[in-house]
Amino acid sequence: MDATTVIDDGGGELASWLRLQLLPGVGPVAARALLERFGLPPQIFAAPFDALREVVSAGVARAVLAPCKPVANSQLALTLQWLRQPGNRVLTLADSAYPPLLLEIPDPPLLLYVRGRAELLSRPCVAVIGSRNASAQGMQNAAAFAEALSHAGLTVVSGLALGIDTQAHEGGLRGAGSTVAVIGTGADLVYPRRNLDLAQRIAAQGCIVSEYALGLPAMPGNFPRRNRLISGLARGVLVIEAAAQSGSLITARLAGEHGRDVYALPGSIHSALAKGCHALIKQGAKLVESVDDVLQELQWAASVAGTPAAAEDDGCHPLLAALGYDPQDADTLGARSGLAMGEVMGQLLALELAGCVERLPGGLFQRCK
Repeated sequence: MDATTVIDDGGGELASWLRLQLLPGVGPVAARALLERFGLPPQIFAAPFDALREVVSAGVARAVLAPCKPVANSQLALTLQWLRQPGNRVLTLADSAYPPLLLEIPDPPLLLYVRGRAELLSRPCVAVIGSRNASAQGMQNAAAFAEALSHAGLTVVSGLALGIDTQAHEGGLRGAGSTVAVIGTGADLVYPRRNLDLAQRIAAQGCIVSEYALGLPAMPGNFPRRNRLISGLARGVLVIEAAAQSGSLITARLAGEHGRDVYALPGSIHSALAKGCHALIKQGAKLVESVDDVLQELQWAASVAGTPAAAEDDGCHPLLAALGYDPQDADTLGARSGLAMGEVMGQLLALELAGCVERLPGGLFQRCK
């Protein structure tokens, strides 16, 4: 399919947006400055060099005036083909359906590639994020909080990563608010592949969104950039678990810069996955123990029935009572409970199989309920 055929197929306006998106040296900030000065992309490409130089550098101005690159035509052909599939959509900055909260951030994407329910992008959202290498308790908390937020009518936003993100999406899908996955690849790809089934369910019941051109694979620099969209779409960001140098802290920092609320779930002082949340709390993030804490901060009127597992107090099993909420070894549990070591290990195995206890490295055990 050549460029003429593509443009005749209704891609004229989209072609100019894609060409602007693919211009070397033109990021979202420069592109937005050009749009504010000249209007829509066709007017940018028709502007004289001197007028362009009033807004951007000489190098960028020359790139704007250079002939259209073949990559733009091939990308347009790929995009038009992708748009023929049900549920796929491209939103430009000029589209009335473009999420209004994203317009508040300094560098909103020129284009959003959307699979599924695009209207979710403009509904009240809460981001739920955290570690990829989450504990069993952390993943349980993420699913419980996300489900309760979704039942309250809030859309859950996350990044489709393993761990906390995965459970946040699963919980969001179980409620009326559903979920939005902001991804760091082209919208026609799924990363990680282990979440292919989840991505398909989100595309059918929720929404997948990307700012990246179709076909772009996962690259390390993509994910920190996509984090600004996770915080930008949300009214608040809830961090479930995060290590001291976690990427989730980047999203939380961006949320603060965007004027969004930041919430953090506290954890054990002995857990490395709690250190990021504790640092956020020290810096002014709101400590939350239940979904009601989040809803009250948001002044969200919907009531939530029940409390997430994180706030439940289930101390009926004597070994769970001996374990408490900090990791312990079997010897300590035997001394606290008065049970023989064989009985301790047998009960720990039963509790592990029931999902009540998680086995940690170094012979430690941690309570999950």
